[in-house]
Amino acid sequence: MKHTISVLLQNKPGVLSRVTGLFSGRGFNIESLCVAETLEPGVSCLTVVSRGDDAIIEQITKQLHKLIDVIKVTDIAGKEYVEREMVLIRVKAESHTRAEVLRIIDIFRGKVIDVSARSYAVEVTGPASKIQAVIDILRPIGIKEIVRTGTIAMARASKTK
Repeated sequence: MKHTISVLLQNKPGVLSRVTGLFSGRGFNIESLCVAETLEPGVSCLTVVSRGDDAIIEQITKQLHKLIDVIKVTDIAGKEYVEREMVLIRVKAESHTRAEVLRIIDIFRGKVIDVSARSYAVEVTGPASKIQAVIDILRPIGIKEIVRTGTIAMARASKTK
């Protein structure tokens, strides 16, 4: 089962290595990893996406809590949450495919961010399923390069007052 884990941690050297070591030490692959500073100076939010059964993920979250520089760990997979990812794609844009590429990017609410004589660089953001869909549709046209961010996620706010 896919788990998205949000970890607030101190922004210090070696902390990221210790966190990812917990996953690799138990033989789990990290599918996505994204980390950036929060509003609070010196504190970062790490979003990790991995697959594993609930018992193993629970063990990993308990071990994460024990790390000195970890402030808070939340497995948001069981909660209502929003997630986003961004992809930059360099796609062939020959004279006969330019209009088609622009239509596809428009459908996915993407942006053309760079143009050359034979290619477009486009940006698309959304959930991982949307990113995969645009890649699948552009692949037959000719993708030259792909760069993806990791997943970022946030639990939805409570609906109660």
